[in-house]
Order: sequence, then structure tokens, then C-alpha cells
Amino acid sequence: MRLPKIRELIEAIRALIKGPYTSKFPREAHKPHPNFRGQPKYNEEKCVGCLACEEVCPVGAIGHQDLIGDKDGPKRRIEHYTDTCIFCGQCEAACIAGHEGIKLSNDWELSFFDRKQSSEHIHKDLQLCELCGSVIACKDHLKWIAEKIGELAYSSPTLYFSRLKELGIVDENILSVMKDYGRSDRVKILCARCRRETTFTTK
Repeated sequence: MRLPKIRELIEAIRALIKGPYTSKFPREAHKPHPNFRGQPKYNEEKCVGCLACEEVCPVGAIGHQDLIGDKDGPKRRIEHYTDTCIFCGQCEAACIAGHEGIKLSNDWELSFFDRKQSSEHIHKDLQLCELCGSVIACKDHLKWIAEKIGELAYSSPTLYFSRLKELGIVDENILSVMKDYGRSDRVKILCARCRRETTFTTK
């Protein structure tokens, strides 16, 4: 009969005194390490809808859809697919909103029976071109750019008027009436194509 090693005896005695090394899950909820990489989660208030997270995601776990005809106004739906995500943290690293728009959490228990629960989504208000109706960016994104560049925002009518609209200074009824697709339309929130056309026109 082989005698147990001294180290094994010490471990056995220590386990008898201090208890087992393993956690008591599922009787008690497991507490992951603070550096654990769990499910990324959006913060709808902090996210500006710039889609930087979608651009850098290596597995395509983030997608978006622009809902132009939404009854509550044009919205951008940004969706994160948990069942595709590899929890690499690239979305959080690329987030321009101080890495707070999407952030890795400590949530590790991601099992589900219904596949609809395998994703989470947020909605952001969209800013459309006041002439052609195409998507320019999310309103929070324009606000973020205007705040970042400070006084330089006055050189861009789109940023300038977005800011005035947010402050409630611009009368939207006046803007909607004045549509002659000429140079007078330059003082509106326009996409790059309409900005160029209203600049070069002779009307």
C-alpha cells in the first residue's frame, strides 16, 4: 500500500478546517472575479449611436437598422447578439463615449430557452436631411461632435442648427416651409450631397 504524500495530507486537513475550495453554486450565486469578461451591455443614455462598436466587432455580433418610418420619429435600432459575441471587449475599447456606451459586465449566466432572448437592443433618435430625408447621424452623435470641437461647430451649419434645435431655439415650422432647393436652403440641417448641391446652385 502506497502512503499518501505529505502535501496531500496537508491539503486534506486544510479543507476539513476551512471548507472546500469550490463555490456553493447553485445554492449560492457565484461572484465572478472583478476582471471577468461577461456579456457586453449598452448604456442607452451614454451611447451616441456612432456605430464604432459595430465597425470593430470581429465576429459581427453588433448590427443596426435605421427605422425611418417609425411612428415616434426616425430611430436607429442597435442590436447586440449575445450568442455570436466572443466577449473580446473591442466594442468597449472603441466606444467614443468614454468607453461607457457599451461596456463588458459581470453577467456570465447566459443560457436561455427562447432564441429571442439572445440579443439586446437600444434605440437612438436619428437626424435626417431636411431636403432629401436621408440619414445624417444620430442626434446624440451630432451633439457629441459639436461639444468636442467647441467653437468650430459654428463653421458647420448642420452641427450649428442641430445644437440650436436641441436648445429649442429654431422654429421647425419656418424651416419646413422654406424649401426651394436653392442657396437659401444652405442654412438647414443637410446631408453632404445636399450641402454640395445647394452651394453650387445658382438659384
